[in-house]
Amino acid sequence: MTNHTETSVAYYDPQTCDLGEFKALIDQETRPETVPNAMAVEKNIPIYDMKTLRGALDDVSTRRALMAEWAQVLRNGAGVLVLKSAYADTEVLDRATAIYADIIAREKAGTGGGGDHFAAAGANDRIWNALQKLCEAAPDVFLDYFANAAIAAVCEAWLGPNYQMTAQVNLVHPGGAAQQAHRDYHLGFQTAELSASYPAHVHEVSPILTLQGGIAHCDMPQESGPTKLLPFSQAYRPGYAAWRREDFRALFEERHVQLPLSKGDAVFFNPALFHAAGANTSADIHRFVNLLQVSSAFGRAMETIDRDKMCRLVYPQALRAQKAGTISAADLSAGIAATAEGYSFPTNLDRDPPTNGLAPETQAAFFARALSEGLAPQEFDAQLKEMRRAKEA
Repeated sequence: MTNHTETSVAYYDPQTCDLGEFKALIDQETRPETVPNAMAVEKNIPIYDMKTLRGALDDVSTRRALMAEWAQVLRNGAGVLVLKSAYADTEVLDRATAIYADIIAREKAGTGGGGDHFAAAGANDRIWNALQKLCEAAPDVFLDYFANAAIAAVCEAWLGPNYQMTAQVNLVHPGGAAQQAHRDYHLGFQTAELSASYPAHVHEVSPILTLQGGIAHCDMPQESGPTKLLPFSQAYRPGYAAWRREDFRALFEERHVQLPLSKGDAVFFNPALFHAAGANTSADIHRFVNLLQVSSAFGRAMETIDRDKMCRLVYPQALRAQKAGTISAADLSAGIAATAEGYSFPTNLDRDPPTNGLAPETQAAFFARALSEGLAPQEFDAQLKEMRRAKEA
């Protein structure tokens, strides 16, 4: 058995992932004394009553103590927590829901609406960049919605200050299918091959760069399909290599838990937690959740680079060198990496949808593909401009 608890491996291979080691982690239990501020522990998940704790956020020391507890839950504990009554007044959720419903109707009339990353075919509606769209539609509602000290505190507990907020609405109608078990952004949105190309220590860094959250815009009983969660699964270091394996997914389906939520509750979890949206088997509940994708302030380069311009300048040179045989494939790949953007995000998922179910084609991948197809510089330039336009908010 390969012990990944204190890893010495350089890269994670799906074939070496050990189900027994994974089981040992998810067999853990949340002890109440480790979460003293929780009102309860349900199915190993700490539940925090913000009606009681909201006042603690006004004091620096008590706020920090609460944040420290949340950080430990997200990293070393269950990996997930629930804030009951994250919204003291749910009226703002109703106002936002009405605006989002109008956005969904307009987008379905125009383009058919947004797709999903991990969902099977089912009855759901998705709003990409729900953050900006709400702000543009109703700045007053936007301010009331996101002026929420409880949400800010849990984001800061995991990411530190100056985090970057994004949001995507997911409305799942009766009959909506469940997602498959997965891990999330960053490495969870890469193909298995690309994920495996990142060294093991990057697999450990990825989860601390983002935080997943969900705000319940309606009551979500079990039959509506609240998120399926596997407490402690975030602690399995090779999990980004393991989550596609059928034995790991089968164990997830056997061992996952679900918690009903009330309107105004919020759930937050480590993006490395194995999770999946549940199936909406209800007859009349339209499960409405605003999914928060919160990112670390540190996920940025030091300098502003005009990579579009660089690509236009370098592509003709690369094309000539390739045709002349004066550059090796390895050296050409290195040149592309220094020139083009090698990551799909951030982007506008309305206009730049995933090409393989996970992530859109990167600028670097397009550069390499253009060379392989012998694209003329003028056509390269035209497609590059279209890629830029598709990414704009």
